[in-house]
Amino acid sequence: MHKVGCFLLLGSLLLGCKTNKAIVQTNQEIQTITSESDPLFIAFGSCNKHNEPNVFWDDILEVNPAVFIWGGDNIYADTEDMSKMQEMYEAQKKIPGYAALANNVFITGTWDDHDYGVNDGGVGFSKKAESQQLFLDFMGVSKDDSRRTQEGIYSSQLIKTTQGAVKIINLDTRYFRTPLTDGRSTGVRYLPNTYGEGTLLGEQQWQWLEKELMNSTADFNLIVSSIQFLSAEHGFEKWANHPHEIDRCLDLIKSSNAKGVIFLSGDRHISEFSKRKVEGLSYPIIDFTSSGLTHSYSSYKGEPNQYKIGETIAIPSFGVVQLDFNSKTAYFKIMGDEGTVLQELKQSY
Repeated sequence: MHKVGCFLLLGSLLLGCKTNKAIVQTNQEIQTITSESDPLFIAFGSCNKHNEPNVFWDDILEVNPAVFIWGGDNIYADTEDMSKMQEMYEAQKKIPGYAALANNVFITGTWDDHDYGVNDGGVGFSKKAESQQLFLDFMGVSKDDSRRTQEGIYSSQLIKTTQGAVKIINLDTRYFRTPLTDGRSTGVRYLPNTYGEGTLLGEQQWQWLEKELMNSTADFNLIVSSIQFLSAEHGFEKWANHPHEIDRCLDLIKSSNAKGVIFLSGDRHISEFSKRKVEGLSYPIIDFTSSGLTHSYSSYKGEPNQYKIGETIAIPSFGVVQLDFNSKTAYFKIMGDEGTVLQELKQSY
């Protein structure tokens, strides 16, 4: 029998739960979860096809996470037909392993291009408003939540334990993202935009992110970005296609004095750790990429990444972040099937 987290969701006590609680506040971006577990475990993953086997749902439950975070590409819709997208979401919710997770663990996260509705899609997608509502339905967001009327699906949640707190900040890297620079003539899909041109997050979301970090008193702050934040040399989608936005984000992290900022990313169908020392910041920035849940970059033969720590994992996997509030330490694990630890990293804050 799996050991699972125990939560009180919207006032309904789950059978077998005794200590842990999740309190969902409507009409607010911040949801507060109270947990008595220490250390705290958070699982996350991305790139999940609803019609292909996902062998990890039981393994994720076995971790006993307080939260499961979707990192994007939660289904592969790639359609402007919202009825087809809704059918895919409904099919995903009915998968027994995922249903068991959803019934026992608080779930949050973001989207990426394939569940947004179009490959590598951005600001110009004609059905983004409709797609947003289906995503929020899938995530179980109430009809009177403020995310129903805002542009974009960005959100934050605060997890409080008896030992400390962690804030989860889910970014939307699709709704506002302006066009990328075509690099096919040089042999890559995309080249970085001219410095200062274009946006990844959009000004509205930037102002929101600034408030989230400036006002955070959490011991750790997990920023969920569907695309990689640190890996900058490959030719696919990444923050480095908007290099000025990387600088803006790092400057914001420094000026906010937010503690323990960690990036969780997906998209690439590979899993890896990237780590960058930032002048003026007392701890390094780590970007933990976990992708994918049902399929991987099986033909991966390597790519440059000056910030990479360890090896790239090119088989299906999911990620686990273990937070120890007493020692202010984070343990990162790339997980395979049946509890196999494929790679791990430790960082003190």
